[in-house]
Amino acid sequence: MPVAALYDIHSNLPALDAVLSEVLGSNVDRIVVGGDVVPGPMPHETLERLRNLELPVDFITGNGELAVLAEAEDNDSAVPAQFREAVRWTAAQLSRVERELLCSWPVTLQMQIREIGRVLFCHATPHSPHDIFTRVTPEESVRSLFGYMNADLVMCGHTHMQFDRRIGELRVVNAGSVGMPFGESAAYWLVVGPQIEFRRTHYDLQSAAARVRETEYPDAEAFAAQNILMPPSEEKMLRIFAQT
Repeated sequence: MPVAALYDIHSNLPALDAVLSEVLGSNVDRIVVGGDVVPGPMPHETLERLRNLELPVDFITGNGELAVLAEAEDNDSAVPAQFREAVRWTAAQLSRVERELLCSWPVTLQMQIREIGRVLFCHATPHSPHDIFTRVTPEESVRSLFGYMNADLVMCGHTHMQFDRRIGELRVVNAGSVGMPFGESAAYWLVVGPQIEFRRTHYDLQSAAARVRETEYPDAEAFAAQNILMPPSEEKMLRIFAQT
């Protein structure tokens, strides 16, 4: 039962469509969407695309969904001030049915995958969709975030950079980001089962940036320039994350 893990789409519909074209042409049996479908420039269209796929799709919630839902209820989303307008705009685009859908997503999802074993899908860590760690975070620090896990593999995202590392006996894999990558500009995802296959899908960046700029998303220009055309390097983001 190969599973495609798609994380951190951030409503980048052109990137998602490119990935789905590869997923639907492969032997994948189902898709797990690992949180942070929103916020982003095309939230309604992205949710519609994911909800109308022929393959079975499981969703888990990310910190992005929690922030959008908080703003929809006029609660403090706790996001930094420079991102708040974009989160509020995203919340305003979603219908009541779409907000209820986001509310229904679980924080974690566990399944048995052939030759991999017990796989626990979460956004950041099983205990919090906000936790931050990367491939270079010291093991003792990451151990404190996980504790004991009844799983062979934990699949995560949140920091938008792929990695595969061991935390004691536990294997922890980051799927990367479909819509807001750090490093080379592309859409990152992976296939789980019977092995871990890291995937990187190239798509028409100029066309995608133009589509984003046509939206009313408050950060459309920055999203097009900094998340599609020229994302920050992994080295830069590793330094930033190391400070948090």
